[in-house]
Amino acid sequence: MMGYKFANPEFLYLNILLIPIIVWYILKYTKGYPTISLSTTAAFANMRTGFRTYLRHLLFVFRIAALTLIIIVLSRPQSHYAKRDVITEGIDIVLALDVSRSMLARDFKPDRIEAAKQVAIKFVTGRDNDRIGLVVFSGESFTQCPLTTDKAVLINLINQLESGMIEDGTAIGLGLANAITRLKESSAKSKVVILITDGVNNSGELSPLTAAELAKTFGIRVYTVGIGSQGTAPYPVQTMFGIQYQQMKVEIDEKTLTEIANTTDGKYFRAKSKVELESIYEHIDMLEKTKIKVHQYSQKEEQFYWFGLIALLLISVEMLLKYTILRHLP
Repeated sequence: MMGYKFANPEFLYLNILLIPIIVWYILKYTKGYPTISLSTTAAFANMRTGFRTYLRHLLFVFRIAALTLIIIVLSRPQSHYAKRDVITEGIDIVLALDVSRSMLARDFKPDRIEAAKQVAIKFVTGRDNDRIGLVVFSGESFTQCPLTTDKAVLINLINQLESGMIEDGTAIGLGLANAITRLKESSAKSKVVILITDGVNNSGELSPLTAAELAKTFGIRVYTVGIGSQGTAPYPVQTMFGIQYQQMKVEIDEKTLTEIANTTDGKYFRAKSKVELESIYEHIDMLEKTKIKVHQYSQKEEQFYWFGLIALLLISVEMLLKYTILRHLP
């Protein structure tokens, strides 16, 4: 990558001194003090102004331009060429997110699903070198976004997630199996699933532990996260007076989630607040860092001589015009 900078940028401030010189020149010629006094100018009334009268200002322009270039020479402009080769050991990650109606519980602010979306977006934004996909599940499961490096598209799709967008329930096994399908053909050095749920598996034809064995077969590591406060939480309940929130027991199958993580050489986490969920993502982020090997090459070249040559050319042209075409009497 090519760039330019000055070795002595402080000399550029000398350009300020050119301002009073320009002002003095303008005032000098606008006031028009005569060099020869005559009793009458009637003899010159019909004479046209010659082109040399206008060209005389060109000498001053050349002089100012030359001085500006000399100041640039003193500042020592340099071209800077840097080459940076980055070799990455790619990581493919699939986020498997529970979107069942229980994710509307208000023990997180504003609720579980919105908190999960916000933290997931923050995580995605920080993973510059990885492909990330998104799978959602409740009573069934589908792929919201296949593996992609287009973070803007992925973030937009995360923002569109809503609780209850598919049949209600908690099919952890199906959600994990769908994520595995996204990753099993991947050639990445590391394949990871981050599975977030707030309940107990009660839907789907596939057992979560069977899905975990499948993940192990394909070399996929699964980090499981149980999201929900301890004890009870305010859940939305439809009543004749509309949606009301009632305190209900928080049930998370931590035993199964722990077994899934252990089977796949992953880890189980419990998030009882949005702050804890953020720290979990940060911990996973550290565990799954992309390996980067950098080769950096840098070269600098002085460029001031081009400006010096142009300045010398302008001074030469000015002197040539001053003593030939634009020569005047003293």
